[in-house]
Amino acid sequence: MTLLVSVTAAQAQVVRIDEGAFNAQAGLITFSEKAMGTVNPVYMAAEYGGSFGAPTVSFGGFFTGQSLGTALTCPTGAAVTGCVNGLPTGVLSLSGLSPQTSIVGDGANPTSPVLSGTPLFNGPVSILFDRDMAGVGLDGGYFDSIGGTAITAFARDGSVIGSVANTTTGIEFLGLVTSDGSQRIAGLQYTLVGSEPAGFAIDNLRFGLAGQVVVPVPEPESYAMMVAGLGVLGMVARRRRRQG
Repeated sequence: MTLLVSVTAAQAQVVRIDEGAFNAQAGLITFSEKAMGTVNPVYMAAEYGGSFGAPTVSFGGFFTGQSLGTALTCPTGAAVTGCVNGLPTGVLSLSGLSPQTSIVGDGANPTSPVLSGTPLFNGPVSILFDRDMAGVGLDGGYFDSIGGTAITAFARDGSVIGSVANTTTGIEFLGLVTSDGSQRIAGLQYTLVGSEPAGFAIDNLRFGLAGQVVVPVPEPESYAMMVAGLGVLGMVARRRRRQG
């Protein structure tokens, strides 16, 4: 069954941020640190130049307890190959049953290589941190639709903290921080919440502990960023991109 997140509760816990909110001590993974074709990469702090206390970061398709969506459960317009159903169960972990992620070239992204889900540019990407983060963000795209793709932050117990969706086309930074700057983000999931007819991938993943991410003071009406009815996210038809 498709997960429907309470938007009010989820939004009240996160604030949308841009890449400038992360300071020099925050982590950055560009996917050029490992070989092209690497499947479900795992990054130790030393591999991305992380400072003391930086997390180990692992990648996969979705979290334990979740599953791929179906034509009946995915959001309207979302491809079933990237739509994810349900909440994670137990202590947050990547599912060995989920589709793989891999480092690939993307001619539509100026900072290629990128990390793609399966099938190529049409599968979900989930990220697990071995210690809780205060803020997380990534370059998503290439987007051809507005509001069709989102990142969702999860706590260590699998509950949803909040999410933000793309607001423009092309390559866009999607980032969020807990509204009080506390370290509660154990994982992040990148999937569809609507139509994205040309596929998507991630690049330039940023993540920070408390003190490594600035919490902005938002307008009251935008105190937390959106994405309704999450838990589903799908991926889309194919983009005419070339690897390499």
